[in-house]
Amino acid sequence: MSARILKGEEIREQIYADLRKDVAELRQQGIIPGLAAVLVGNNPASEMYVSSKVAACAELGLYSDKITPPDTITTEELLALVAQLNQRDEIDGILVQLPLPKQVNSKRILEAVDPAKDVDGFHPVSVGRLVAGQPGLVACTPAGVMEILRRSGTQIEGANAVVMGRSDIVGKPMALLLMHSHATVTICHSKTRDLPNVVRRADIVIAAMGKPGMVQPDWIKPGATVIDVGTNRITDATLAEKLFANNPKRLEKFREKGFTTVGDVHPDAAQVAGAITPVPGGVGPLTIAMLMCNTVKAARLRRGQAAAAPRSVVAAST
Repeated sequence: MSARILKGEEIREQIYADLRKDVAELRQQGIIPGLAAVLVGNNPASEMYVSSKVAACAELGLYSDKITPPDTITTEELLALVAQLNQRDEIDGILVQLPLPKQVNSKRILEAVDPAKDVDGFHPVSVGRLVAGQPGLVACTPAGVMEILRRSGTQIEGANAVVMGRSDIVGKPMALLLMHSHATVTICHSKTRDLPNVVRRADIVIAAMGKPGMVQPDWIKPGATVIDVGTNRITDATLAEKLFANNPKRLEKFREKGFTTVGDVHPDAAQVAGAITPVPGGVGPLTIAMLMCNTVKAARLRRGQAAAAPRSVVAAST
């Protein structure tokens, strides 16, 4: 029996439908949520990501301002730019696209963003609010995972959840969000003993280790919900043959292109799990969606209106 496939695009469209209603309501009050995207230099991948975020703003009726300083910018110059954005009232969210040039102190830049406008959810104040269970802005990928779980009808309360990975961007906030939703949470990492048996106890598995196909099918409890956060580009033919031995069409596509994108979970885990996210097309589409949610949420929080958003995730992401 194959798992139910949890398609990120479908859940993203549900969230966007809710957001359009929230944005329309705010516009009636004369409020247009605004996002400033700072793109330093000419990194092609970063340009693509920022263009996608600006396009999402346009689609949903948000204001966006794309700012493109040269890659010769200094830390002090970028700090001054962030300070200006902190003062602009029409800007509710500030996104500084990473990576930054080597001469720039990324930590100083991210910590300079006003926590009220920290739509990436990376600021220590944002993290502290998450720990305390207070209203605030949550890192986009973990918040997106929670929407997949909620909107797919996954039972979180009382579930045994295993989070594989302890990064500040995914693993740690993911564990906190699950805990706040009353799951019993175990965080695993490279030093975890007998990792397969720890994972086998999980009703919910969140894989975010950054290792292609690491989670084997026999690690998965039959019927478990598996959320694969991994995005790994592979070019190794031997690895591809191992991962797609039971999927000749995918293997053929790999051979045609010479590369493919896989998650941290072996594709054959879909034969054991009850529900699973695909890679690509699972968690990825939710990341930009949650950035949009955070921008709308920031607009409300800055005006004391957080409780006035009953429809969408912006009212419930903590």
